[in-house]
Amino acid sequence: MEGNIWKKGKVEKVTEFVERMKRVQEETEAALKKAQEEMKKYVNKKRKETEDWRKGDKVMLSTKDLVFKERLMRKLVERYVRPYEIKEVVSTNVVKLRLPSLIRIHLVVNVSQIVQYKKQVKR
Repeated sequence: MEGNIWKKGKVEKVTEFVERMKRVQEETEAALKKAQEEMKKYVNKKRKETEDWRKGDKVMLSTKDLVFKERLMRKLVERYVRPYEIKEVVSTNVVKLRLPSLIRIHLVVNVSQIVQYKKQVKR
């Protein structure tokens, strides 16, 4: 059989190549998994548990992105303004607030912009 293209030498080289590629793929997968675990470890260091927001909860709104025309000194503005009620919980990190019409911002805000309202006891 002269027309046989599968000679012994070619088949051995092909199997060696396939084995080498499998080893490279396994090493690559191991390196990617290790990198993924390291990234996850560093990201989770700064991550905190999300609060469980419910409809009707009272929250304080951050003034970080609000613009006050009557107050020129940013350092004298309160960090959070009056308690507002949660109208709807859109997702775990987005809520819809019941805001007065005077505040011209979108009703849906990220939970990073709000904090739980704690009733203060007067002395």
